[in-house]
Amino acid sequence: MNNTKQLEKKINKEYKTGNVKSAIELCQLGLQKDPTNADLHMRLGDLYLAWHLDISNSCQYIDEAITEYQRASETYIDSAEVYFKIGQAQYFKGDLDKAISYFDTAIEKEPKMAKAYYLLAETYTKKARFYEAILNAKKSIKAQPFRNSSAHYLLSNLYSVSSVHSFSKWFESKFEYILSLLTLPFDIRAIKNVCQSLSYLRFIPTWIKGVILANSKGVDEAIQVYIDAIDKAPGFVPFYGMLGDIYCSLGRFEDAITEYKMAIWLDCLNIPAYRHLANAYEELGDYDNAVEVYEKLVKIMPNMPDVHSNMANILFVKGDIDGAIAHFQTAITLNPRKEWTSVVNQTLGFIYQETKEDLDAAITSYQSAYLQTPEDIDIYVNLGSAFYDKEDFNNALTVYRNALDLQPKNPQIHCNLGFLYWGNGNIDEAIKEYELAIEYNPDYDIAYNNMGVIYLDDLGHVKKAIELFKKSIECNANYALAQFNLARAIAITGDKIEAAKLYQNAQNINNVTNEMDPQEIIDKINDLFD
Repeated sequence: MNNTKQLEKKINKEYKTGNVKSAIELCQLGLQKDPTNADLHMRLGDLYLAWHLDISNSCQYIDEAITEYQRASETYIDSAEVYFKIGQAQYFKGDLDKAISYFDTAIEKEPKMAKAYYLLAETYTKKARFYEAILNAKKSIKAQPFRNSSAHYLLSNLYSVSSVHSFSKWFESKFEYILSLLTLPFDIRAIKNVCQSLSYLRFIPTWIKGVILANSKGVDEAIQVYIDAIDKAPGFVPFYGMLGDIYCSLGRFEDAITEYKMAIWLDCLNIPAYRHLANAYEELGDYDNAVEVYEKLVKIMPNMPDVHSNMANILFVKGDIDGAIAHFQTAITLNPRKEWTSVVNQTLGFIYQETKEDLDAAITSYQSAYLQTPEDIDIYVNLGSAFYDKEDFNNALTVYRNALDLQPKNPQIHCNLGFLYWGNGNIDEAIKEYELAIEYNPDYDIAYNNMGVIYLDDLGHVKKAIELFKKSIECNANYALAQFNLARAIAITGDKIEAAKLYQNAQNINNVTNEMDPQEIIDKINDLFD
């Protein structure tokens, strides 16, 4: 017995002086003499775990820790402590389901085991199951109300990330943070965490050096600085994020993804890492994984509107229109700023108009945008277009006239009015509006082209139409429709060779721009020589 106590004293002395390796060797020597000593197996497991978690240690000893705890469990089969320790080791190994199973077993054997509830809460947080995380953090506090700064701090973070537009959550977050400070002196685990965080201050010069190198085009040197720093301190989260950002700037998105994933693993509430990870997946065109990341972010921050908006954009690209609409609607409901919400409403209106062909819904979305930012001229353009598509010409005309009250010299509004009058058969007013559009924007290719069509098809003024089509092409040489219309006008003059060349130009351009039905051009070419 005395020999065992002396060995324990030696082990503790080595550990307290920071010589973990020597402490482990002493434990191993003791177990050679007494291989069934469950206490020594537990102690050796603790030492392996401590060595594994050392921020300056790059080696992995988690499996050794688990092995030692399991050997101790053969003796302490009903010990809640040993099951807790195995669960804790599984948690740090990353096998979260096994960790949950062991924590549950520990709690079954000791229902008031506060630290098991706490780590269960941390485990559920890593799995993005935040309801269970909050529930177990509260149980941990109930089991140990005055020495549980860690659980209060975890609750503060969980409430904080979901506190947007919710005063009650914001208040709860601040209240839990205050409680975490008040109970800190009585919580050894929390004190150790604070000391570890303070120890990170020594890495600030390295972090600053990397930033300076990255901003002064010494990117390769910055990468090496962070890689070397991670080798020395693999548990320091900011290095992974900084390294990921540099990789993204170089287009090395797969490398960036690896770094962001490490940052998230070490800090599962690292919101910037989630955002950057999703962006990296988007840059790679890996929309499935980007959606998966945003789904996790939505769980963490259900009230953050830009997360829903970003998710909607990706779903739209993927072709999940209904899913995109649902998330845009959620973003609008959360309504953070008038200008931002107006843009989302306009995007939603575009989807309804162009993709869903639901003009009533599109008009409603554009009108909602108008209520947010009535000075935004784009809303008038979009709303007028939706009314026109619905063949509600009176409302379209009203919208465009209101727009001119705001910007009387806006060429796009005059051009749209010209199109509206033209569609109603009011040729004279249409020409006036197109002329105004050209007056306010002499390079307005669409206005020249549309007015040329009026002179060609409605008024029969071929020469004037040719002048307008040529002017449109001068403004935009890659305007397939103007090339096509000029060919039509030239064909009327009898110059079939020139017309064929122009049709061919239109066809070549249209292969890139897809402005027109390709068959329409082919038919016109064939008609020339029939």
